[in-house]
Amino acid sequence: MSQFPAWPQFDDEERANLVRALEQGQWWRMGGNEVVSFEREFSEYHGASKTLAVTNGTHALELALQVLGVGPGAEVIVPAFTFISSSQAAQRLGAVAVPVDVDDVTYCIDVEAAAAAITPRTRAIMPVHMAGHFADMDALAKLSADAGVPLLQDAAHAHGAQWHGKRAGELGSVAAFSFQNGKLMTAGEGGAVTFPDEGLYDAAFLRHSCGRPPTDRHYLHQTSGSNFRLNEFSASVLRAQLSRLDSQIDTREQRWPVLSELLRQIPGVVPQGRDERCDRNPHYMAMFRVPGLDENRRNALVDRLVERGVPAFAAFRAVYRCNGFWEVGAPDETVGEIARRCPNTEAIMRDCIWLHHRTLLGTEEQMHEIAEIVADTLAKS
Repeated sequence: MSQFPAWPQFDDEERANLVRALEQGQWWRMGGNEVVSFEREFSEYHGASKTLAVTNGTHALELALQVLGVGPGAEVIVPAFTFISSSQAAQRLGAVAVPVDVDDVTYCIDVEAAAAAITPRTRAIMPVHMAGHFADMDALAKLSADAGVPLLQDAAHAHGAQWHGKRAGELGSVAAFSFQNGKLMTAGEGGAVTFPDEGLYDAAFLRHSCGRPPTDRHYLHQTSGSNFRLNEFSASVLRAQLSRLDSQIDTREQRWPVLSELLRQIPGVVPQGRDERCDRNPHYMAMFRVPGLDENRRNALVDRLVERGVPAFAAFRAVYRCNGFWEVGAPDETVGEIARRCPNTEAIMRDCIWLHHRTLLGTEEQMHEIAEIVADTLAKS
């Protein structure tokens, strides 16, 4: 297998930005220029009123939930098929995470399942834009309005994604992003929350800075909070990462149709589908299923793909099938009861494989190589 582009990607722009951050003499957000500049640029790129940069994507979710009123006694509806930060962000606030099933084509939250899970205690619905594909934001917006329950977009995979031509910040709800090392733009760690209005931003700023307003000189902490502030060095790197994001998305949008069609031609392989209303997908993962595989055979297949030079991974485990989910803030149900109402999640977590998004930065010839290796490996399994 020919070598794929490396990840993370960087060049002299990151180097120059780091030196600029170093030489400004102020390395935290209260005295420097990098974080505030990045927040402004990220807001403009995503069509948001305001952005708050934070320490990581998990903290972004936790902070966003808190300013939306989530706390002890609340319930937050989350997709069962997602990285566990989606549920743990709610649970760490003392809320109950309520997992619901996902769509079997896009792997995003099933809106009817979310509607059925709403109770008088529901304080937020958290759609995850899985692998960069938007959840059904039309139906979710209607559900949110009808139920009076706010949406929090978990956009950790969805930098630059569009729904009907609109970016996450233009859809009227809060969105949380991650800049962890594998994400579509990265500083190793980091996160951001975009807000549709300044009031929510102001509330979040206080809580991400130990309850202290930016102009305070007398330690007058106005709310409870924690230190979720991003540093100047990370912000300087993220500014460079943002500058090349569009061109990388363009490449992935060209490669995925090629790869997905090739995968579709392999007997037994079903690539992640696409709702055409999601008219720009950054493709955080190249995902496909092999229905009928059990988890052990899927994991063995992933290992063989890795041995042949394809950066493959097993799909997320259902959050309710992780021990950490049950430690605090779990619903009053058994694993079996949740599993019975999440049949798509049960299937996807067993037979789904994803490829690192750097594969889609490769050449069109490499898309053919990937498909040939998948087909050959499956035939020999």
